[in-house]
Amino acid sequence: MSGAATAVLLGGCSAGAAKEAAEPSSKAPRSPAPSVSASGRAVGGAQPSATPFEADADLVPRTKSQGSALAEAVVFRPQDWGRGFKAQQPARSASGTVAVLDGQCRWQRRTLPKGVLASLSQYSELPGSGSRGAIRVTAAVTVHATEPGADDQLATTLEEVLRCPEQQVRTDERITDLMSVGTPFGLRGNTYADDSVYEHGFYVSAAGKASYRWMVTRLGPVTVAVSLKGTRGYTNDELEQYVTRGTTNMLDRVRFELGGKG
Repeated sequence: MSGAATAVLLGGCSAGAAKEAAEPSSKAPRSPAPSVSASGRAVGGAQPSATPFEADADLVPRTKSQGSALAEAVVFRPQDWGRGFKAQQPARSASGTVAVLDGQCRWQRRTLPKGVLASLSQYSELPGSGSRGAIRVTAAVTVHATEPGADDQLATTLEEVLRCPEQQVRTDERITDLMSVGTPFGLRGNTYADDSVYEHGFYVSAAGKASYRWMVTRLGPVTVAVSLKGTRGYTNDELEQYVTRGTTNMLDRVRFELGGKG
């Protein structure tokens, strides 16, 4: 699974071209690739095959407390990223909230909407040393009441890049030049998730301009996301392996916790 997930991180395209991009497969498709709708579903061509995962219905969260317990079990913490990582301050998102991109393209934390049982973000960093700057990563897990609700999150993620190619994170920090690729299961090498969206661009702050990556994937009613702010002294491959590590391991945890087939 790690190899398949890695492939999505190795290329990029404009938000408009994302619908035809041949990502994340390591093998070129034998026939012209179908386009991908805003929801991440293929249209006008071969359709993706069945889901890679079937959860045990008895283990799927039905309440907010169950959703919170699942998010806690799945989310990546500093020690999971590797040696030297520590918690940022604050170390985690406020309880009972979810990150939302508002109408002015600003990221805000809002109260959980109807249909979302839990959402948790953990913020970690690898401090700079010598010629290398600090890497900052965020791991996020959102537990939805239904699979269609989780699917809508992926659709919204793709649409947000078209609506907001520049996004405000804090007063003096923003993400610019965003581009995205959406790939549902069964297309172009995606064998690891029901759906997947990968974004990249630049993180701009008083410290300068750094590379930015964000990958969000879905298994059943659960979405997991990893965002990373790059820095000097690291190659693209070195940065991308962190996104891959967080994504694949959290997806494995979802499979384990929900005890399903696949």
